Amino acid sequence: MKESPLFWPVRFKDNTIYILDESLLPHKATYIKVKDYKGACWAIKEMKTLAVGQVLLVLYTFLLVIKKNKLKSNLLHILENVAKNINDTRPTISLKSLTDMVLVWAKTPACLENNILGFLASLKNKRIAQAKEASALIKDNDVILTYCNVSGLMPLMGNFCRLQKKEISFYVAETRPYLQGSRLTAWELKKQGFDVTIIADNMVAKVLSEGKINKVIVGADHLAQNGDIANKIGTYQIAILAKYFRIPFYVLCPPKASTKTGKDIKIEIRPEKELLEYSGIRIAPKGVKAYYPAFDITPNELITKHIYLKV
Repeated sequence: MKESPLFWPVRFKDNTIYILDESLLPHKATYIKVKDYKGACWAIKEMKTLAVGQVLLVLYTFLLVIKKNKLKSNLLHILENVAKNINDTRPTISLKSLTDMVLVWAKTPACLENNILGFLASLKNKRIAQAKEASALIKDNDVILTYCNVSGLMPLMGNFCRLQKKEISFYVAETRPYLQGSRLTAWELKKQGFDVTIIADNMVAKVLSEGKINKVIVGADHLAQNGDIANKIGTYQIAILAKYFRIPFYVLCPPKASTKTGKDIKIEIRPEKELLEYSGIRIAPKGVKAYYPAFDITPNELITKHIYLKV
């Protein structure tokens, strides 16, 4: 099956990292070239790549730094500095578990590169398995509501449904203010030939009340030990609505982090200009303030099933 470009949006070749600039989709498919860890940290902070793209970027960044400094006696110290800078980029996303993993591997330098490459190969296979597991929960003619973007997993899941002779369609909430739903998810689903309908975020209750939706499937950026998740702001209210209308609410999850509960997850507050402007154009009156928590917490009891990434 042909994968969405968002399934593996970051590549590494000739000591250069190539990042698909998700902020320009669907109008342009442009790759940003990064040649050092500072450029990678900038791309994470500025949300040039999202979800699994940030995971890939972290690992490829370490690979880049290792290749440039492999003969230096202070390689571990260099990698520790890189890890600190990466960990400071986005507090809600569990990047520290990745950087900690690499630093453990760094204690055996001879195996370090192979460990990173092996992890990446395993990650690809496990993501495919995750999409296949999700497809088994879907029935023929189901209509699925999704939110934000799950880096290529949604069309892959849909293609597994096709192999199982199941026809499905999608409703995609816009996902303000970055519009990952309408810009990314709707784009990749339509590109693979699925029936896609975009709705504004504030239409979800109306659409669910009309009986148009059979399943809700979203992603997660952080999974606590007790099953609470952090995902794009707005996920929590959709989970509440799904519970009210008795619609299954499924979550495509990363591995569990060390965080005990959702209350322990630090929520990233994004710059207010991201609400006050769009594409550099001011859309709000001058002098008003904005508050933009980028994530909210959906408690475990609202989740019908976690579909885990088993790595």
